[in-house]
Order: sequence, then structure tokens, then C-alpha cells
Amino acid sequence: ELREVPNDTQYGQQWHHQNINSEAAWDISTGGVTADGDTIVVCIIENADLPHADLIANAWYNHQEIPGNGVDDDGNGYVDDYRGWNPNSQTDQVYGGTHGTQVAGMIGASGNNATGVVGANWNVKMMLVFNSGANDSGVLASHSYPLTMRRIYNQTQGASGAFVVATNGSWGINGGQPADAPIWCAMYDSLGTVGILGCGATANNNVDVDMVGDLPTACPSNYMISVTATDSNDQRTFSGYGLTTIDVGAPGEDVYTTRVGNTYGTNSGTSFATPLTAGVIGLLYSAPCPGLMALVKNDPQQGALHIREALFDGVDQV
Repeated sequence: ELREVPNDTQYGQQWHHQNINSEAAWDISTGGVTADGDTIVVCIIENADLPHADLIANAWYNHQEIPGNGVDDDGNGYVDDYRGWNPNSQTDQVYGGTHGTQVAGMIGASGNNATGVVGANWNVKMMLVFNSGANDSGVLASHSYPLTMRRIYNQTQGASGAFVVATNGSWGINGGQPADAPIWCAMYDSLGTVGILGCGATANNNVDVDMVGDLPTACPSNYMISVTATDSNDQRTFSGYGLTTIDVGAPGEDVYTTRVGNTYGTNSGTSFATPLTAGVIGLLYSAPCPGLMALVKNDPQQGALHIREALFDGVDQV
């Protein structure tokens, strides 16, 4: 069969899509919506230049909020959260950010738009929430927004809120100990109860995370997907590992993605392996499978665990 190949002009530089066989997946779905027509949302916990020409079509907006009127129009507890949420300023000022722009391109650079590159999803909505810090209070402030929006979505059968399926955190603390961050680690369990998987980037150090620790990737939650980085040969060279703490490896060395100022470039780090994984989670939810969505709607928590199992079952063992 012919494989689904996007016409993005710099797609040929994205070797990572060949390594994870993206084209075979895109034959089934290129992302965007579920079998029930739910708009799939991946939440990036940092700011990003979503007005980038290759990202703007996949920017998430809270369309039930009127921007700039000083009113909580949708009653979700956040005022003027039209473009996302910045817990530091209590506004929706979330655009900008060199690192986050590179992250966003791995998840959802627009596909088949004859421009630049493509993410794991050709179509997916990317929600931005400003990172409030790598500590319990900061993580609580940042992750409460996607948690609230998915909870509202579940409670209203999709009439309000947002169908957030994954968060991406391309940041953390080298050597961090979960015992010292109980609220941080517990947040992933809270996200899991409403159906959200949290993707975390492990250390950019060749260390055994089982031995030295890391936050958040050593958190024991079943809803934390801990990701390390691999190269074009499926080898891990510079990043952390751990038999029990690290779940998957994904392309993250010399990967080609979006950059600020409507540009593109090559980057290395677990920071880019992790959003590719979060993007794949979003893509899995777009499978044309009514049975999957029946599970997700009836039991979002078990739905998230089912997606987690599908992700793990689909890896190449190296």
C-alpha cells in the first residue's frame, strides 16, 4: 500500500518519523478528533510561540471564554483564559518561549500544509499552561488547569471544558527524589483519575535513574510516562535510563522541529523525545475505534491506562 506522506517541505529532514513508523499510523489516522468527534487536546506545560506559521492552526483556544472582558464566562474558575493559562500572572499570556516552540513542533506541527515540518499529529489542539516552577506548589498551579478542564469535559459530556488526554513536561530536577515532592508526584494520579497521562522528560545525563532519582520521571504514578531520548540508530547515548523508573525511549537526538520566528532547526534532548511521545498518545486517541471511546467515556481512568498499555505494546524492544 502507499503510505500517507505529508507534503511539508522539510519533512525529509525528520528522520524520527521513519524510526517510529509514523506513516503507517497516518494511514489509519492523522489525528485531531476521536471516533466520536471529540477534539483531542495535548497540554504543554510551558510557553510557546504558537503564532508560528506551522503551529497556529493547531493552537487551542477556550472558545467559551470572551478574551479580555475580565469575566469568567465559562465558570471554570479562571478569568479570560482564552489562549491557555499563566498561573503566575493570572492571565492567558502564554505565547513566546524558544524551548516550548521546539517542543510544540514535535507534538503538532501542522501536517500536509506544504510548509516546514510535521508533528506526530497533523491535526491536534495544543493547550499552553505556563510552567510555574519545578516544585510542589508550581506543579500544582500549572497542572490544575488541564485537570480542571478535563474534569469539566467529563462531567458535562463534552459540552464544556476540554478533552485533554496528555500533558507534556520537558523539564525536571536531576537527582530529584519523589519522597521530597509528594504533591508533585500525586498530581499525576489526580490527572489519571480524569483520564490524563503525564509525559515527563528524564535527565539529559547518562545515569541510572533507579539509583540516583529524578523528578518527575521517578514518580511512581501509573499515569506518569517517563521518557528518555534515542538517536537515529535507536540507541540511547546521553540520557538517563532505569529498569523500573523509565518507561520508553523516543527519538530525541538531532531531531528537526519548529523554532521561534517561523524558523526550523535541529535539537537534542529528552525535552523533544517526550513531546513526541505525548503526540503519539494524542494520535492513539484518534484511532477510528468506537469501542475505545466507549471505554474512555464510561471510565476515563481505565481509558488512559488502556492507551498507556497500547503505547507500551507498540514499542520496539532494543
